[in-house]
Amino acid sequence: MANAVQLANEPVLLHETLEDGIVRVTLNRPKAANSLSHELVHELHAAFEAYAADDAVRVIILAGAGKHFCAGHDLSESIVAAKDPASKRKANIAASEMIMSINRCPKPVIARIQGVATAAGCQLAASCDLVFASTAAKFATPGVNIGLWCLAPQVAVSRSIAPKHAMQMLLTGKMIDAEQAVRFGLANEAVDPETLDDRILEIAREIAGKSSHAVAMGKESFYRQLEMDVPEAYAMVDELIYRAIQTEDAQEGISAFLEKRNPEWKGR
Repeated sequence: MANAVQLANEPVLLHETLEDGIVRVTLNRPKAANSLSHELVHELHAAFEAYAADDAVRVIILAGAGKHFCAGHDLSESIVAAKDPASKRKANIAASEMIMSINRCPKPVIARIQGVATAAGCQLAASCDLVFASTAAKFATPGVNIGLWCLAPQVAVSRSIAPKHAMQMLLTGKMIDAEQAVRFGLANEAVDPETLDDRILEIAREIAGKSSHAVAMGKESFYRQLEMDVPEAYAMVDELIYRAIQTEDAQEGISAFLEKRNPEWKGR
């Protein structure tokens, strides 16, 4: 959570194409520790929806400008919104829709964490498909420290880590370091700050080299089956397997494997 004012005419979200198929989206409120203003929430939602529909994009990297990834919602806006229940509810719904657009996006989203990822910033990280953190990074759900409970962040965090670990973070409000985040399952790897970008780009390239159709189908099915009981999940994947094997990319991948050559993906 943070409290600061964005400078006029300064874009709150930056877009950069690193190489074919890989884009980086950067929260650009460094003086506010990249806290989530209403404008930034709107821009993030629009970005995920736009990249979801862009066939040229295969992987999205989500980063924060400056020292920190994201310190949560902008408290200066939250205080104002709290005086208007209808406005506050609208802002909460918008933030939740933005978070859910990450899961709905067929492109894998990789969070690049430096500095702090706290409150809604921790929620944002936990909602990404992969999380790579600097060894100097820290995570927290600190709402309880100011008389609140991290209600929205708990949804994403509790679906990323074990319930006891989630409750420990929520009840104490204490920071955990990158190594502990990896042990909890909140991050994939803790990486030296000097090599963090290289490591993320390495992973992004590996993913970008796969069939975009298979990745999109796989990501959607992964999150859907998590919400199902086991028999229902198997029933769903049984149907998907039949459909997947008939795709052009599956046929090409099998042929390339048998012929000992690199596949040429069509994205369908």
